[in-house]
Amino acid sequence: MALNIEDKPLADRLAALLANVPGLRLVRGNESADVALVPPAIVSVSADGDVPLTPRELEVLTLLAEGMSNKAIARRLGISVHTAKFHVGALIDKFDAVGRTDAVAQAARRGVIHL
Repeated sequence: MALNIEDKPLADRLAALLANVPGLRLVRGNESADVALVPPAIVSVSADGDVPLTPRELEVLTLLAEGMSNKAIARRLGISVHTAKFHVGALIDKFDAVGRTDAVAQAARRGVIHL
């Protein structure tokens, strides 16, 4: 089975995570695929629109600001701990933060969330 993922950063992260799955490969844009993953709608939630977040990332960010662990976030949102960790990592990347706390601080400074 082949997956076509148009979002480059997502494709790179998934490629690293799925590298050892037998029978699965990521294809280039000009190759055909058995399945295509469509990224979720992006919603710009910052005042000046410089940090595009998905609705789920905004939910995770809000729970991070409340001090929740990945396990607690997963329970609250009904997702796996791995998925919660993935979202936290994406937030850290998007805010160019050094960790969870810094991601929340960056989001607050940019007006994405209010503490």
